[in-house]
Amino acid sequence: MKSKAALGRGLGALLGEMEKVYDNEIPSTDSVLEIPLKNIQPNPYQPRKHFNEESLLELSESIKHDGLLQPIVVIEDIDGYILVSGERRLRASKLAKLKTIRAICMKVDDEKMRQLALIENIQRDELNAIELATAYDELIKIHNITHEDLAVKIHKSRTNITNTMRLLQLSKKTQKALIENKISSGHARALIGLDEKDQQLVVDSIIGQKLSVRDVESMVKSIKNDFDRPAEKNEKEELDFSLLKTKLEDFGLKVSFKSNKMTVEFSDQDKIEQFLSQLS
Repeated sequence: MKSKAALGRGLGALLGEMEKVYDNEIPSTDSVLEIPLKNIQPNPYQPRKHFNEESLLELSESIKHDGLLQPIVVIEDIDGYILVSGERRLRASKLAKLKTIRAICMKVDDEKMRQLALIENIQRDELNAIELATAYDELIKIHNITHEDLAVKIHKSRTNITNTMRLLQLSKKTQKALIENKISSGHARALIGLDEKDQQLVVDSIIGQKLSVRDVESMVKSIKNDFDRPAEKNEKEELDFSLLKTKLEDFGLKVSFKSNKMTVEFSDQDKIEQFLSQLS
């Protein structure tokens, strides 16, 4: 079994510029190919799930006018090719209605393909906050390293890594609101620790009232304080009049009670005097 240090060195090699990685992986005899778009399958390990349509259209227009400046990277498969990196370029080329695309064919295994996809997207800053958190989590698990180790290797602060990964603790609905830019990462971080119901309440308030991060922090603090505050004694506690009612009825009085109030009815003055006499 590989040691933690060895795995760490493997990640370090991957974290160089992607071109350097390709230089190390691709034999010098390999060259850029022109591959039919229909023969390329998506990368099953692609960490990026959401693509901005407007951005893709802009890239598509650029490819129409200037061509594809950087080839995509693929591996050969039984049914054609599988994409390793360059999904935005592939999607934009399809939007441009191209039939073929320039590609470099690599020889890597599934595990390496998965890691390259993670690294490329992290380096290119193309992931939303939840995708980035998931990518960090996968790399840490793959290489059995700490948040601190990953921070050093990708030139981010350990706090940045940890705070980003904490977003995975949010409910799926809250994560979806963040992915769709209905709330910001600052809003989302303030919600960590709330249950799903309270998260949804605050998210709805953010969207409906356009709350700032500071507003949300105050709202969350109030919710947590209410949760932590011990329950106060209920001053409206239901009183038990049953024994008193029985005693009064023994005096021949009509008694009723409602909402902690008891009513005693006297039919005449004699009944009042008789009652007072019995009390004496």
